[in-house]
Amino acid sequence: MTTRSFSWLAAVVDVVLLVVFALIGRLSHGEGVTPWTLWVTAYPFLAGWAIAYVTTGGWSRPLALWPTGGVAWILTVFVGMVIRVASGQGVEDGNPLPLSFLIVATIVTGVFLLGWRMVVGPLVRRAERRAARRRPEASVEETVEEHRAAR
Repeated sequence: MTTRSFSWLAAVVDVVLLVVFALIGRLSHGEGVTPWTLWVTAYPFLAGWAIAYVTTGGWSRPLALWPTGGVAWILTVFVGMVIRVASGQGVEDGNPLPLSFLIVATIVTGVFLLGWRMVVGPLVRRAERRAARRRPEASVEETVEEHRAAR
């Protein structure tokens, strides 16, 4: 399996982790969890992630910390917060954007969107290098191109 073949898998992992983030948030606040309430909580962050994935061409470098992971993290938080404020979600004591939530959301989504890439990316690149060394028929150009795609 190559870095590029992780495109769909990486997208699924990101989406699942963002839904888990929303689920954890609902459960930690004692809020009910139905498919609808989970969607309402998750969609602002999923929208931010989708914008980032499209703008960075995340499918071409799914394991890259930058730009794929980093931009996904930044836009997930930014767009997610904008949509939450615009839709009136999460108002606490009249505050439409509690600082504590902003901090927690930034940290957790960062760990989720960057953390797995920090672990899986090097493992996949190492496996690709080993595979390239085992097939001597690979040209220098193919090996260089595979290395570029891994970035």
